[in-house]
Amino acid sequence: MRRDAAGGSCCQFPRVVQFDLKATMVLNPVISKLAGKLVVLASASPRRLEILRSAGLRFEVVPSWFKETLDKGLFKAPHEYAVETAKQKALEVARRMPFKHLKTPDIVIGADTIVTVDGMILEKPVDKHDAYRMLSSLSGKEHSVFTGVAIVLCHEKENEEVDYQLVDFYEETKVKFADLSEDMLWEYINSGEPITSTLPSCSDNLPISVPTQPPSSSQALPSHNSSVRRPSSPCDIQRLHTQITPTASPALKVKREDSESESSQTLVNSTSKHTDNRKVKLHDNATLPSITRRGQVTEPTRGDLERICELMDGFKASKALFTASKLCLFDLLHSRPGLDAAQVAQEIKASAKGTECLLEACVSLGLLKSIEKACQKPVYENADLATDFLRSDAPCSLHGYLQHCNETMWPLFSHLESAVQEGTSQREKAFSKQMLQETSSSSREVKLRFMKAMHNIAKITGKTIATAFDLSTYKSACDLGGCTGALAYEFAEAHPGLSVTVFDLPAVVELNEFFHPQHPDNRVSFVAGDFLKDELPKADLYILARILHDLPDEKVHILLSKIADACTAGCGLLLSEIFLDEDRRGPSRGLLQALSMSEGKQRSATEYSLLLKSHGFITAHIRHTDNLLDAMLCIKA
Repeated sequence: MRRDAAGGSCCQFPRVVQFDLKATMVLNPVISKLAGKLVVLASASPRRLEILRSAGLRFEVVPSWFKETLDKGLFKAPHEYAVETAKQKALEVARRMPFKHLKTPDIVIGADTIVTVDGMILEKPVDKHDAYRMLSSLSGKEHSVFTGVAIVLCHEKENEEVDYQLVDFYEETKVKFADLSEDMLWEYINSGEPITSTLPSCSDNLPISVPTQPPSSSQALPSHNSSVRRPSSPCDIQRLHTQITPTASPALKVKREDSESESSQTLVNSTSKHTDNRKVKLHDNATLPSITRRGQVTEPTRGDLERICELMDGFKASKALFTASKLCLFDLLHSRPGLDAAQVAQEIKASAKGTECLLEACVSLGLLKSIEKACQKPVYENADLATDFLRSDAPCSLHGYLQHCNETMWPLFSHLESAVQEGTSQREKAFSKQMLQETSSSSREVKLRFMKAMHNIAKITGKTIATAFDLSTYKSACDLGGCTGALAYEFAEAHPGLSVTVFDLPAVVELNEFFHPQHPDNRVSFVAGDFLKDELPKADLYILARILHDLPDEKVHILLSKIADACTAGCGLLLSEIFLDEDRRGPSRGLLQALSMSEGKQRSATEYSLLLKSHGFITAHIRHTDNLLDAMLCIKA
């Protein structure tokens, strides 16, 4: 017995006993049927492990890397957030295991628990003072504890596809805190226990101890203070077909987890390939200083030091690349390979010393080759990277995009400190008034430079996006904001039965002739208009490539509403963006791009999926590519 703040007693039963009994009762009939099945718990929670073990279930533990960053505002009810988070945790593990563990699980179980007051989800406290504030607000009040559970059934197919079958449910527990004294609150906070796990509480005038986890079963039994509810959707099970395409080595898919030695070792093996050519050289007998980490004195690895130096010098490498591109160095050495530094300096009209430094830097970056000749100055020619991507006339040229980075992105990122402090774009600081006026008036030069950049990206990514999914059921497509039509031509090339309309602003459509000849089959056409204001061309497939990330939320919802209104049931929406890692851990161009503080927002595949779902589109396929952009195909419900 323990006295509560009001002087009454509050029985403290073990936190998981009630749910252990329920789980055991429910799982007993099916335990034998799970023999030989690979069951995976997508959590390292001791409570969840205890529940499943007490039920006699044999399983493996693979903690999910899904970061709980879903926009809570997209959910009509708190339990929907918990259920969706549980789904994403389970699906992340189910999709990762074939790459990391080289085996596909049969069943993956995910769960998520939240606390709500007056319909609002309480965030996890950031520190003890935040915990005190939160618990003080709960003192003497009733709140709800929701746990969402998702069970993913994985079925391998012969064509390397995996069919995912989902069952999900949630449980709500009503809890009312007794009036808590300040001493009791601090005693509890300092104990490190989770919120609501052992604090005195009452529900329906019955003393209870709130369990931190519910039974992991779709048939959990309600208790006197809890209720199990099904999702509001008509079906409890939905099928998700995801194309599993192991286009990269499994080792390269691994993200670092300090708690998993296997992951850490695999990461070391995979990254060693990238450290061999780094330019920081340490002698074999070099001694590195000691570093104190969490009370232990260790020596930093050479790879760590090289990585830091690589990051510190990254801006120098970028500017060397931009400068060489702007001076058309790679075009010159493509047409006239074997020039020495003095000859190159004369051609690009630059100083001999500066040119020699630039050439040597490009050699060190692997962009040029330096050929030594006896008793002669070295001569230079393009390396494969320059031949494939840096020539202005290369099929996969990034020359225009490099110009955009140099002229637009570099000045913006030069004011990154101010951007972070203020949380706003630094365009006014980065550019002169004259340049801003030219940009706002959409001068021909500025428009062409931007269109060249977008044209380059579309050429590089177009075939990957166009062939990501089977689009044979669609006869007409509309590429919204399709710019020069480079992506549209790739779609027409990949799908002979598809006609594509490029819908973009009049000023953009006027200049498309600079980039493309007319398609031989005349299946690509251009229509001028504003997709935020004007009526959209009719189509049964709409394409949004690199559009949503750049728009503020208000315009995103306007555009998606217009597309939804134009679509009938069965119409498709193909989205192509940089999909952030769900846990925001891995290196990502999208996260760095977000530092420009544009009005838009970078999102993960899950966040895009939920966003589109709010406008009536159901995600059918997601494709993470090894190209610059990923892709998602959604169907209008």
